[in-house]
Amino acid sequence: MTFVVTESCIRCKYTDCVEVCPVDCFYEGSNFLVIHPDECIDCALCEPECPVAAIVSEDELPAGQRDFLELNAVLAEEWPNIAERKDPPPDADDWASEMDKLKYLER
Repeated sequence: MTFVVTESCIRCKYTDCVEVCPVDCFYEGSNFLVIHPDECIDCALCEPECPVAAIVSEDELPAGQRDFLELNAVLAEEWPNIAERKDPPPDADDWASEMDKLKYLER
């Protein structure tokens, strides 16, 4: 099983989760993070660190977010690894409560 970064992360990209990951399984795009499902050890340390609750266990993915399991796997193969916390985008708080953000994902 793996944890999955869901739509809530888009344009927020808080990286508090990255800092606690013992296996460095996060990968970074310009406005989104993903978890490599083959590297995640299901430790659950990242989940409570996300201020927008964007990280969910694969078993608990809401129906409307199930596509993010595959999206995390695909993008983790394309994007660079991130192992240290970075400042979020300046407007991250403005996007935190927004819904339907998939259209803003920059690949």
